[in-house]
Amino acid sequence: MPIELDPFERRILQVLQEDASMPTARLGEMVGLSSSPCWRRVDRLEKEGVITRRVALVDRQKIGLNAHIFAQIKLNAHGRANLDEFAAAIRSFPEVLEAYVLMGVFDFMLRIVAADIEAYERFFFTRLSKLPGVQEINSTVALSQVKATTALPIP
Repeated sequence: MPIELDPFERRILQVLQEDASMPTARLGEMVGLSSSPCWRRVDRLEKEGVITRRVALVDRQKIGLNAHIFAQIKLNAHGRANLDEFAAAIRSFPEVLEAYVLMGVFDFMLRIVAADIEAYERFFFTRLSKLPGVQEINSTVALSQVKATTALPIP
């Protein structure tokens, strides 16, 4: 069930998605609240699980992760245990940034980063393709990024 948000909380979420390091006093100014009521709303949003964490976003290319790959995985068996076993294994791979269970031809979609295509090839052959139950992997290399955001549209 979605949490009921007032206009101040909606604006707080919009602003924090752009800069979560902002001091509460500045955040309050931007949303039209004094510091204490603003802090209480942020605290409530964190306790309710609306704000799940605050992180620094790192430019992958500036740290040498130049290859961005999307991999579609088909498992050879579709039982719950097989899905759970595969999901647990890929959670341990730092190269896998996101993983989704799919309906359709493939069972999983992974978003993967690597230093270059050769590094992805090593990851592919030594780790990903050796996971139990993997029948097929369809890898697609992203040439460039058109849009990237972590900000959700706040209704």
